[in-house]
Amino acid sequence: MIVTSLPIWITDMAGSILMIVFSFLCLNLARALKIRDPGNVIWTYLFWVCLGLACFAVSRSAGHILKQILVLLDRQSVWSAIRPYSGAVNSLMFVFVASVTLFFERTWKIYRQISNDKQELQTVRDELLFLNQNLEGLVSERTRELASSEHKYRRIFEVSRDIILVTRLDGEIINMNPAGCKLFGYNDQLESPERTSFANFFSESADWQEIQDLIECHGFVSNAEVSLKYGEDKKIRALVSGSRDESRSDREETVHFLIRDIEQRRLAEEQIAQADKLASIGQLSAGIAHEINNPLGIILGYTQLLIRNESPETEKFNDLKTIEKHVRSCKTIVEDLLNFARSSKPNEDVVRLDQAIDDVLNFIRQHAGLDDISVQTDYDPSIPNLMLDEKKIKQVFMNLIMNAKHAIGSQGTLRITTAPAPSDGDVAITVSDTGHGIEKKNLARIFDPFFTTKPTGEGTGLGLSVSYGIIKNHGGDILVESEVGKGTTFTILLPLVSSISRTTDGKVNSYRR
Repeated sequence: MIVTSLPIWITDMAGSILMIVFSFLCLNLARALKIRDPGNVIWTYLFWVCLGLACFAVSRSAGHILKQILVLLDRQSVWSAIRPYSGAVNSLMFVFVASVTLFFERTWKIYRQISNDKQELQTVRDELLFLNQNLEGLVSERTRELASSEHKYRRIFEVSRDIILVTRLDGEIINMNPAGCKLFGYNDQLESPERTSFANFFSESADWQEIQDLIECHGFVSNAEVSLKYGEDKKIRALVSGSRDESRSDREETVHFLIRDIEQRRLAEEQIAQADKLASIGQLSAGIAHEINNPLGIILGYTQLLIRNESPETEKFNDLKTIEKHVRSCKTIVEDLLNFARSSKPNEDVVRLDQAIDDVLNFIRQHAGLDDISVQTDYDPSIPNLMLDEKKIKQVFMNLIMNAKHAIGSQGTLRITTAPAPSDGDVAITVSDTGHGIEKKNLARIFDPFFTTKPTGEGTGLGLSVSYGIIKNHGGDILVESEVGKGTTFTILLPLVSSISRTTDGKVNSYRR
């Protein structure tokens, strides 16, 4: 019996001893891991589980060993008394291990939350550390970016040819760009458009009221055409766009306006309309002139035949001379009409301006009289000969000088000058008088055909329009400035020829500078 149960006894005793040894080895390893990383919950949990299992192994193995010893000593009754206590200890060890597992399962969730929070705190700490270390550099970089952005938009504000201004809702100007300051006359650094109402620059108060109503109703206004005043009694047509803005730091509502000057466009449109009108008048004038010119030629011819057979002392001779005079005047008007209607290319003659002007002055002195008028001339000797149609250019000078003579009346000053124009490549001829001047309302019409301020019978209204056409055909321009009671100045701009040469066949070559 003893021999038969010996292997079982040996196995039970050896297994119990090994269970104790292995459990304490595991406990020792778990203890070492916990000491190495005391904050690690896994190692702490593993240590307590190994401790519980070691206690269970000791309780279980001790019970088995005690049982085998008592059986071997034939003391089974003692084992029967001890056995319930051994089982109770084993059960308590299992309850302990289970409790540790449940406790650390909850602890593990808390540990994970703490670990996540720790990681986030670490990330925030790293970011704060980075910002702290690089704060000065970041501030400098942001400052440079803001300065660059401000400079860019400030340059747009300053160099814009259109007017940009910022106002309060009531129209009081807060800021205005240089283009607006220049137009409205704030060139002096001591002056400022601030605290000035934008409404003051409107020619019509109703235009400003309409813009205010649109901004209040819709928050913006787009391309409203208005008349703005500037300087002394000067006006321009402009397109006004604006929108309300609430982005200012002080939360004060402002209005940003963009104003575009369309005066030049309006003048161009008027010039196009004027050109169309002149073209129509030119066609009509050409037809009328041709129809009238033939009968006038016949009347003049027969009149000269009758004069040839009359004695100069007779009354009939004087009547015929009167007819001849008025017929010639009519033919002159017809020729002016034809010159106005025709846009033929001018002849190319080598002309000295001072000589041409002097020829016209001498002719007028002999036939029209300039005795009571002081004539002053100032010719620039550096101006070379020009390629002009001499006959037509003298006709322009004749018209301007005769107009000046009529404006001066009995006594005054006529001044004629030649000089290089401010614009490169032109020469300027000015004809100034101290006459009664031209009213402002008539300045825009003086080059219109048939427009004249002279009394009936003293002018046809074609002289200046013909002169304008001649100068334009020469590639030049004619300008006028006048002030009532002080006089008028006409300025002729002509292309300046720097050198003239002739080819072998005698033709003239000209070169523009």
